[in-house]
Amino acid sequence: MSASSQIPQRSTPTQDSVRRQNLGALLRYVHVSGDTSRAELTSQLGLNRSTIGALTADLAGAGLIDEGVPLETGRAGRPSLVVRPRSSRVYGYALSIEVDRLRAARVGLGGKILDSRELPRPRGTAVRDTLATLAGFIDDMRRTGSAAGSADAVFVGSGIAVSRMMRHADGVVRMLPPGAALDAADDLGLDRPPVAGNVADLAALAEHTRGAAAGLDNVIYLHGDASISAGIIAGGRRVTGHGGHGGEVGHMVVDPQGLACGCGSRGCWETEIARHVSLDRDAVTACVEAARLGDPSARDAVRRAADWLGFGVANLVNIFNPTAVVFGGALRALYLAGAAHVRGRLSTTALPACRDHVRLRTPLLGDDAPLVGAAELAFERLLADPLETAES
Repeated sequence: MSASSQIPQRSTPTQDSVRRQNLGALLRYVHVSGDTSRAELTSQLGLNRSTIGALTADLAGAGLIDEGVPLETGRAGRPSLVVRPRSSRVYGYALSIEVDRLRAARVGLGGKILDSRELPRPRGTAVRDTLATLAGFIDDMRRTGSAAGSADAVFVGSGIAVSRMMRHADGVVRMLPPGAALDAADDLGLDRPPVAGNVADLAALAEHTRGAAAGLDNVIYLHGDASISAGIIAGGRRVTGHGGHGGEVGHMVVDPQGLACGCGSRGCWETEIARHVSLDRDAVTACVEAARLGDPSARDAVRRAADWLGFGVANLVNIFNPTAVVFGGALRALYLAGAAHVRGRLSTTALPACRDHVRLRTPLLGDDAPLVGAAELAFERLLADPLETAES
């Protein structure tokens, strides 16, 4: 046998597989971009007008999109039809289990939040009780949606954003065991298993898809929620690490002689920040407000905490060389109050080649970023194969 005959032959894509791929690409573009003209789809997807027309007809027939004439074109001649995601009909459930609260939303195709629920999560709440609360949210939203929507609505799945840290009855925040939030997934009352991800990872996904980092392929999303974790996008892809436990940047040691951390080390980044300002959302907000009103001790606390925040960001910028760093959760208020200190530390500590282009931002999606990211997980199956998923 000749050497050339041993090389595996690449199979030729079938017409059906190409069609499915194109359907997914078109629906994904409309899902992310919103109302889009056929002319834009032709240009962006590299397909001819007749192919775009056939694809949109298939997706419209499946009830996934609508087509219509734009309200105002400002141009002479026949306007290009506009393709819109059917947000009210095609939806998924997004859930978020955070240190101090539980949230749920019904999210339509296109990332539109149609309905939402939220309750505080008292410390020490058991996982089963947490899931029971979320199941109640889903049941309530299902009834509300049924009363207002059509009988042929398409449910595509659900996603859960889970904080890595949970506050226990003794007040200590500990790492959530892998998969613990999904051990009793049937209790959610869903007919298919949800897809889970970390709060910071999914917030990063949401901001990268349709938020403050849209169009940027290298992003760090820093989430403060009693601890600090990071969602990392590198080369346009999420970096989650083995078992999904990457991004524990709060335990990056910044002072080996610093305070003892609950993880067993000393001088962890989040511990040095929390020495001055607690990373609980309410505590950060209160301290920042006191500083704004002129309290000297609060001003000093914000300055010192922001300096440590900038120190850690400089290290991350040197390692990952991102285009943007987004400050979410409790870190949003701290960054806004101490932006000058963060930027000052970045300018003196980070390498010029890494810092000169980096943009420091807050989430465009605000506190909804984890929910929108969880919904992106729920929609992934539909976007990969629109017609088969819509019909299942």
